[in-house]
Amino acid sequence: MKFRVGAGFSKTSSVSRKEAVSLTWFGSLLETRCRLKSVDHPVDVLPAEDSAETPGDSCAPASSLLISETFVSRQGEGELTGTESVFIRTSGCNLRCWFCDTPYASWKPEGTRQTVDDLLQLVADSGVKHVVLTGGEPLIAKGIVRLIDQLRVAGNHVTIETAGTVDPGVQCDLLSLSPKLRASTPDEKDHPRWAKLHAERRLPIGTMKQLIQSAEATQVKFVVDSADELPEIDEVVRQLEISADSVYLMPQGISVEQLDTARPWLEPMATLRGYQYCDRMQIRWYGNRRGT
Repeated sequence: MKFRVGAGFSKTSSVSRKEAVSLTWFGSLLETRCRLKSVDHPVDVLPAEDSAETPGDSCAPASSLLISETFVSRQGEGELTGTESVFIRTSGCNLRCWFCDTPYASWKPEGTRQTVDDLLQLVADSGVKHVVLTGGEPLIAKGIVRLIDQLRVAGNHVTIETAGTVDPGVQCDLLSLSPKLRASTPDEKDHPRWAKLHAERRLPIGTMKQLIQSAEATQVKFVVDSADELPEIDEVVRQLEISADSVYLMPQGISVEQLDTARPWLEPMATLRGYQYCDRMQIRWYGNRRGT
């Protein structure tokens, strides 16, 4: 397995020349640090409609996970924005958001089969102590509990980015919970099976509260496409019984232009409710690219 580092910079990005120089230096540093030896495993790709959970997991050993990609970059969202982190993206998801920006880990899951020991060594070799487990949906992957436990035993700070639909009994340093709103459901005509499954699975409040209780700290991020979704967000926050300042509203968008269009109406609505506006800095830094 090989780390990839996103070091692209868009002229349309609203960052300063000083930040651009800093970013170039940061990318060069990570390229030097993270030239790790590749682990050769076959790619596992299955039809999306046949993979409600993690592809191939029914016959996979509990010590291995299907990994879409790993890379070192800066966290672009939430309270740890700017923190150098190792990202481990599992492949496979039990939801199908229509706007998913990582379809290679959900709609068309693909990846390489990696053991827990492979991943522990990979993190150790990176020299980076913040680890982000993301997906897809990392909490449906076999072996994820052991991986998290061993990462923390080794002294790493572990963030789990999850939709919160399942609880395999994990503990982490930061739970980054992203509840899926009604508008995330895929079109019923195009994807009747997934529209039904998504609607049934997307918002198990009890499971989410269990995850929150088990985590050392929690942030709750909502992807917002329209102002009409704010009442639904307020209701979810009420049901989860979380403080407003742990809630982040993030615009739906994969370009700087989309982010800039949403911010003028979304940020004031977040502030009015005591929520935080959450930009997607990885898009501003690198563009919508894999491995960033």
